[in-house]
Amino acid sequence: MHYLITGGAGFIGCHLAERLLSAGHSVTVIDDLCTGSIQNIERLKVRRGFNYIVESIFNRHLLAELIDDADAVFHLAASVGVRLIVESPVRTIETNVKGTEVVLEFANKKKKKVLIASTSEVYGKSTKIPFCEDDDLVMGGTQKGRWSYACSKAIDEFLALAYWKEKRLPVVIVRLFNTVGPRQTGRYGMVLPSFVRAALAGKPLTVFGDGTQSRCFCHVNDTVGALAKLIEHPQAVGEIFNVGSEEEISIGELAQLVKAMTRSASQIQFVPYDQAYEAGFEDMQRRVPDTSKLKCLVGFRTTHDTRQVVQSVIDYFSAAAKPRRTTKKSPATQEARV
Repeated sequence: MHYLITGGAGFIGCHLAERLLSAGHSVTVIDDLCTGSIQNIERLKVRRGFNYIVESIFNRHLLAELIDDADAVFHLAASVGVRLIVESPVRTIETNVKGTEVVLEFANKKKKKVLIASTSEVYGKSTKIPFCEDDDLVMGGTQKGRWSYACSKAIDEFLALAYWKEKRLPVVIVRLFNTVGPRQTGRYGMVLPSFVRAALAGKPLTVFGDGTQSRCFCHVNDTVGALAKLIEHPQAVGEIFNVGSEEEISIGELAQLVKAMTRSASQIQFVPYDQAYEAGFEDMQRRVPDTSKLKCLVGFRTTHDTRQVVQSVIDYFSAAAKPRRTTKKSPATQEARV
């Protein structure tokens, strides 16, 4: 198979590309590097069957060609991260809604299967735990910019399912729950890499709110494994799947765990949401998925518990902090390259 991954230089996209290549598929990545990084796919450039293009998915002519050439599409390109959402709401809404719109439009011309990456954020302020795919969505008011991301991704889901029901375009929707692991940065508010980097540097670990809000952290290898299976499964078409871990931990407990596992003397400091983001900011108190639907269809099981997930991130940043050895070039070698 030949797969196209939009946003393929992002954290999840680069791991997915690696997984597909290892399974013998060929992969083309398109990414404008707004939130992705060329370093994420550096190791893939030498792999047979890999191609990458630094460009926006809003280049309609190019995107149409790439989708025509692909057997199926993983649509991961999106605005992500709470800080980016709060600071750039227009960019968030336009990127998510218009980006999905153009991907579905061109995929529909030749009925190419599309997997749409949605988010656990769509459950909003629901207090029904765990979250099931057919639950009602409980959004905050439109004056709260924090919910614009959730609403934009919900629109993506409605649009994808409309294409399936009306035009029979094969689509699969996944709601991702806090995917973490190597190569993820804390640039836009991702909590685990932010904690680990601070702990290793001996800086304070900043917890927003009172720390009682909880999340379930899923290792990226488990997430991309699920995506790879779902896009191939005929019974996944027209369906929505939660993808994540069911092991819950509060953010305050996560900070303590990171501190203990890094043996850091860092302090843990609490910052009110109003100071961290904006006045009146609202958060999801708990975010726990019911993954029984995913388990039933593709046999999904997580292979990393929370401690192992944290350790993988610690190992990644610890290795990145070590100075690289440089070899001294001989005069003959230097002269040959002049």
